[in-house]
Amino acid sequence: MAIKSIQYKHQTFQVSYEIVNPEKSKTMIFLHGWGSNKELMKGAFGETMDAFRHVYIDLPGFGNSTCNLALVTEDYANIIELFLAQINANQDHIVLGHSFGGKVGLLLNPQILVLVGSAGIPVPKPLKIQAKIALFKMVKFTGITKLRSMFVAEDAKQLTEIMYQTFKNVVNEDLSADFSAYSGKALLCWGRDDTATPLWTAEKMVELMSDARLAVFEGDHYFFLKEADRVAQEVEKTVLLTLQH
Repeated sequence: MAIKSIQYKHQTFQVSYEIVNPEKSKTMIFLHGWGSNKELMKGAFGETMDAFRHVYIDLPGFGNSTCNLALVTEDYANIIELFLAQINANQDHIVLGHSFGGKVGLLLNPQILVLVGSAGIPVPKPLKIQAKIALFKMVKFTGITKLRSMFVAEDAKQLTEIMYQTFKNVVNEDLSADFSAYSGKALLCWGRDDTATPLWTAEKMVELMSDARLAVFEGDHYFFLKEADRVAQEVEKTVLLTLQH
């Protein structure tokens, strides 16, 4: 594990990362989902795609990376871009992002983008959740904030106040326009039974992007933990197709 200090918006972010296959010239950036860390991604893909230099990053506020400022996804992309410049990986790289990491990867605008169960298309909340949110707003208005843990999403529990604000900032972002504007080649890998980012959101992304392909796997939001080898095969196929053009 290593640390880079990144200056952004008058704050210092300590970004924790690890590099595998450092001697390789072609770089692949791995970005984890909300509430996760680089270890999950390395555990899945560390033994695959050995033709690439792997860069595993803890996004600010997760793992061993710090965050002292409430952020939006664009801020995450800006911070990672500054980090990539520090390790000489800001040109000619591939980004593989899971869930929230997929949104960050999209905004990095790489030549090849691999979206694994990516967020970015808002999913309507069930009526039960909508009712909970409405009730929480009423409770908050009355000042009974100690009941917050009864109402916040599982992904938001145990968060610091800064990261809870960040969660609220990013959870419902609609990046449809950014998917439409993306001009590189995209590979989407999805779990058929994903309920966090349902398959229909992947189909919407493919419609929006000019050069995108969808590969569907058995499993849920974390299907790639069991299917990493097959995901790697799809990535390598996409890279070869890109090089041939």
